[in-house]
Amino acid sequence: MGRGTGIFGSSLLIGAVLGVIMTAVVLAGEAAVSTNEFCTSCHSMTYPAKELKDSSHYGALGANPGCKDCHIPQGLENFHLAVATHIVDGARELYLEFANDYSTLEKFDERRLIMAHDARMNLKKWDSITCRECHRNPQPPGDDAKAAHKKMETEGATCIDCHQNLVHKEVDETDLNASKSQGKMVVKVEAVEEEEDEEADEEEDDEEEDDEEDDEEEK
Repeated sequence: MGRGTGIFGSSLLIGAVLGVIMTAVVLAGEAAVSTNEFCTSCHSMTYPAKELKDSSHYGALGANPGCKDCHIPQGLENFHLAVATHIVDGARELYLEFANDYSTLEKFDERRLIMAHDARMNLKKWDSITCRECHRNPQPPGDDAKAAHKKMETEGATCIDCHQNLVHKEVDETDLNASKSQGKMVVKVEAVEEEEDEEADEEEDDEEEDDEEDDEEEK
């Protein structure tokens, strides 16, 4: 009886020690893969990292956020989200890093909208928890902004639904609710209309230039 109890106690102690060691390894590993240095070890991430430092979010109120501050939920209560993000998104992006050519910014831009949308959908899923770490109780000035924030409270919208293209190079905004319900990326109607208007304006400018050239030739 005494010997069995001793063996059980020793096993329990060994298990507890191993549990502590494993927890420390996981926490240290999570911290290591959340650094800017680790993120930018992939060449493609050097582009958005530079954009971050050039944005209004960097240096504002003395804060210098890193990749993790926006893209990885922080705190022990969100640790499961951080680990899941690194495992799922990290594995996918690592594969895409090798499967695609990101050697130039132009090539990176070919997939920028897709990557931006994936990041937005993560924030949507997390109820913009990383945004709220800094913007805890926003009080927007102006009636339009206040109405928009009221909509957030009453219709289940979250920060990222409206606040897109704040840090990185601008791409089309996406409708996150529609994307979620349809299971595919849906570009906001306003963005499509603006793009069509820009194309129409460019065509008009080209036609005007052609007309001017024709007039000059006739003269």
